[in-house]
Amino acid sequence: MQDERGTTLTIDELLLRPWRDTDAPQVFAACQDPDIARWVAIPQPFTVADADAFVEAAIAMWQDGTGAAFAVVDASSDEVLGAVTRFGPEGSTSTFGAWVAEGARGRGVGSRALRALADWTFSTTSTVRIDGYIMVGNAASERMVLRLGWQREGVLRSWYVAPDGTAVDCVVYSLLRADGIPSAR
Repeated sequence: MQDERGTTLTIDELLLRPWRDTDAPQVFAACQDPDIARWVAIPQPFTVADADAFVEAAIAMWQDGTGAAFAVVDASSDEVLGAVTRFGPEGSTSTFGAWVAEGARGRGVGSRALRALADWTFSTTSTVRIDGYIMVGNAASERMVLRLGWQREGVLRSWYVAPDGTAVDCVVYSLLRADGIPSAR
């Protein structure tokens, strides 16, 4: 389903829907988790203003066509369980990012959301390659993309520079249209 704010995808008891201004308090709460702070490129400390800016930027992506940012929510309660974002496509490539709130981990929320977004991207865009960059040491995210059939391509040294100036190495993973539709795995 699509409205003026973007598309909504349904996966079992999950919805991937465009972000709403009213989601900012849940983003703020989720991003207080040390694991999200460690593995996701967000300001530290993460403030209420940062949560508002996150949601505003996510909404703007739909409006300006630079990507598709989804809140991953429980379909019955509308509780924010995570985020999954497609940046682009730029040419034939799209880049994905995701995080899962602490209370939603271990239930396949991230895997199902990423699989659905990849499937939707391949079926609605000319994307040939999806890639994702995972900070070295984030074993849980690496296991997730490997289960989904993504291929490890290598380590990009100092690929990301944190706001404090620390250079961070990232492992790059990709999924190609030629690999087959991810939901078939």
